[in-house]
Amino acid sequence: MQPQTTSHSQVDLHPILVALLDRRGYKGQSGVGEFLSWDLKKMADLAALKDLNKSANRIIQAIERGEKIGVYGDYDVDGTSACALLYFFFKMLKVSVDLIQPSRFVEGYGIHPSNIEAAAKKDIKVLITVDCGITAHDAARRAREMNLDLIITDHHKEAKEGLPEAFAIINPNRTDENPNSILKSLAGVSVAFCLALEIKKILEGQNRSVASLYPLLQFVALGTICDLAHMTPTNLKLARHGLKQMADSCYSGFRSFFTPEERAAGKVLSEKCGFYIGPMINSKGRLEHPEKALELLIAEDSDRAFLCYNQLDISNRERKMIQASVFELAREQIVRDLTDDDPVASVAYSPDWHEGVIGIVASKLVDTFKVPAIVFTKSNEEGLLKGSARSAGELNIFEILQKLSHFFVRFGGHKAAAGVSLKLENLSAFTLEFKKMLRTLPSMLRTDNDTFDLEIKAHEIGPKLARDLEMLEPFGNGNERPTFRVRDLQLESYELMRDVHVRWNLVSKSDPNHRLKGVSFNYIGKWQAIHPEEIFKTCVTRPHSTPVIDFELGINRWKGKEFVQLQIKKIQMS
Repeated sequence: MQPQTTSHSQVDLHPILVALLDRRGYKGQSGVGEFLSWDLKKMADLAALKDLNKSANRIIQAIERGEKIGVYGDYDVDGTSACALLYFFFKMLKVSVDLIQPSRFVEGYGIHPSNIEAAAKKDIKVLITVDCGITAHDAARRAREMNLDLIITDHHKEAKEGLPEAFAIINPNRTDENPNSILKSLAGVSVAFCLALEIKKILEGQNRSVASLYPLLQFVALGTICDLAHMTPTNLKLARHGLKQMADSCYSGFRSFFTPEERAAGKVLSEKCGFYIGPMINSKGRLEHPEKALELLIAEDSDRAFLCYNQLDISNRERKMIQASVFELAREQIVRDLTDDDPVASVAYSPDWHEGVIGIVASKLVDTFKVPAIVFTKSNEEGLLKGSARSAGELNIFEILQKLSHFFVRFGGHKAAAGVSLKLENLSAFTLEFKKMLRTLPSMLRTDNDTFDLEIKAHEIGPKLARDLEMLEPFGNGNERPTFRVRDLQLESYELMRDVHVRWNLVSKSDPNHRLKGVSFNYIGKWQAIHPEEIFKTCVTRPHSTPVIDFELGINRWKGKEFVQLQIKKIQMS
């Protein structure tokens, strides 16, 4: 890799940024410097994982023997990114590998005995899983029976029955790993990257030349951000270096996501991955087989990338329409069932909802109602439902559902999200027990509360603060985009966009020349949101009344121009 150090003195930073970092625990010059550091040399040891060396040596042995190697990855962004990463890594070594991904609707999540049998028929001798496999006991046993060496790389928690009997298991969340290790927060793609690093180290120790793995950090950044991995200092550094390369990427697949203007600007923010690239890649796997998404990421010429991109774009548009329809039906169901004494969870079900979007719908229900959500639909298996769960607040949804696992035919996940399968006749009983269990917990632990980081003044909002905030990138779990509160702005006018979005025109109460623009997406119809017309009338008829505005601050870049923009989350009247 090519380490780089970037440092910023507190003198150079906007005072609000310094106060924000202080509030988040990064105190003084050293604390701020540590958080903003890009230095890859000052990072947790990525080689400190069990079975890493064993796995690397077996793969090198397979290369030397001319044995066929396969890579089996999950169908989400993390798994797809990891597949692409290993594809290009082995290409550096002049080794071809078979890339395999399951269908959400046929095989479902994880690796199964049938996948092992299919790999063996292709004469694969070493099969590497990425972002899955930690609970694949049956698949591991079948691999042993068929003399196929299964190397599991994963980051999910192991099942109660312990580790599968695989050849090797690389997973920072193994119960026998260091419980305090910062590597526990690695995404699946980062675990695959650790394996590539170890192979490179061994080969170079044998005086073999291996190209730099630095470009592969683009896949690490994409998977880390889109899988909502906790933004530890290690993850921040890996993702920052990946994002830095992405706009002008050496990979045709990445380049297809950016306009010539974006590539010229050379700045990629985490929201580009989280809200655009990630959903595009996921769209294929949500509606059909994910292979086109992987094809795009490994495309080696612009024409092929362009064709794959267009197919993903079509799928993503279809996904959005299906998602919007399912969300509205689920929201109506929740509102109909909601009572004042029952605000603990959103549970919705219809046999007609598309399985591929229920996870996104669950997330949107959390955003809307601020409580945990589970959305169920009919499974392909007779009499079974599939459910996708999302957490709210500080709640560990995995631990809660684990206590109710007697209801499930299958179950897996992590703190923020989980997937379950249960019999239709058990849905009502499960829902009652789920809500009952949540009621035993304090509301503040299981509710998304509207909070803000700092209250600031209108005159402090400007380009300097907006640009300095971008130094905190990438935003994500554990490094949330800051939310500010301001009380000395007045609403001058507003306009609706596509009947659901709102553009706000704001002016400082103390300085009529200080005008700011704001935007709220999907604001109209949002649960408990005050209509802009009502806010505007109040501002006109009650001049002493002040909007209390919670917002995120960003820079809107359009056709070579930049302007400060408030991304308004909530407006209340004082």
